[in-house]
Amino acid sequence: MLQNSTFYDVIILGAGAAGLMAAITASRRGRKVLILEKSNKVGKKILMSGGGRCNFTNEFVEAENFISENEHFCKSALNQFLPIDFIRLVETHGIEYEKRKKNQYFCIHSSREILDMLLNECKSNNVKIMCDINVTQVRRTDNPTKNFQINCDEILKDSSNFLKFECESLLIATGALSIPTLGGSAYGYDVATQYALEVTETKAGLVPFIFTDKYQTVFKNLAGISIYSKVECNNQIFYDNILFTHKGISGPAILQISNYWNHGDSIKLNLVPDIDLFDQLNQAKNNGHKVLLKTFLREFLPKSFLREFENIWWGKYKKTPLDQINESILYTIANQIHNWTLNPSSTEGYRTAEVTVGGVKTSGISSKTMEVKDYPGLYFAGEVMDVTGHLGGFNFQWAWASGYCAGLNL
Repeated sequence: MLQNSTFYDVIILGAGAAGLMAAITASRRGRKVLILEKSNKVGKKILMSGGGRCNFTNEFVEAENFISENEHFCKSALNQFLPIDFIRLVETHGIEYEKRKKNQYFCIHSSREILDMLLNECKSNNVKIMCDINVTQVRRTDNPTKNFQINCDEILKDSSNFLKFECESLLIATGALSIPTLGGSAYGYDVATQYALEVTETKAGLVPFIFTDKYQTVFKNLAGISIYSKVECNNQIFYDNILFTHKGISGPAILQISNYWNHGDSIKLNLVPDIDLFDQLNQAKNNGHKVLLKTFLREFLPKSFLREFENIWWGKYKKTPLDQINESILYTIANQIHNWTLNPSSTEGYRTAEVTVGGVKTSGISSKTMEVKDYPGLYFAGEVMDVTGHLGGFNFQWAWASGYCAGLNL
């Protein structure tokens, strides 16, 4: 059945981090707000983030922590809503948190606390949230106080209700393509295109690599082994752990570099970045060490890793005492460990990607308000836009900041 149109000052498509923050901010200004969410529950990505502890921000957030065609676009929003602003909100709700390595903030107990905080803020400010809503049409009207009409289906067990809403201001905070099982979709891009906004090329970001070459079986055998490394690709460098998986490699350093990797690129790993391994090997040789290479290298690399790679990298010398190996051979082995070049066949794709790199071009959007320049009343915020953060709480901070800025102006 077709219900009569219902008017709200603000309608937000998407009940994720950016949408909820925008709703809270707009409703505090006295705006009547409705959130429409296509999933059966709100905030699914918030719940799964940070291993269930929600890495909700970082102490130090700069424009350099983000990828975008316009590297300056994110600055205004990030300056309007700082990490300390979100931390104070967390403290107001009595949520216990901790600062971990690389200045990342996590909940001590559960991500559920962050979602509950946001939902309680929405509830206290009379924000209405509807789930299981399939938006079928966004239409701009000629009425300046009712700029947009949103047609949608309310998905029920046995049937669908056809709904129609009108609003003065509309925010697209639908997220992007990453983790479709948690609600990721391209719908925000469709709306952007409808209103003459371009969408950049997109790809899976913060995502593990898959290998189909000679290393496939080796990596599978090493699944679960972690090594602190320096990882390079396309002039970008990250220092952190890599993690071998049944399909390839993951871990923080790999997730970070995946944002900069394109199909066909190689990546370079330094598995012992903090020392000169050749110097260590050469000193041991000159001091007459008669141990095997894999025994000596256990000080620097996991035993299981060395067991797999001695056949690949120094098979001819795996039974030769260290003091009997030629200096040039030691240099070659050390160089292999310091400059290991790999060629991923692909990433695991959007199925496991934490973010989508790329999105709605920022050139048509105000960096101060998140409003579309040519269509007053239409706003974008969060992951749907061409702003992608590094691992470590940066994407959540972008969601909070861009949602806040939109909420101030919706």
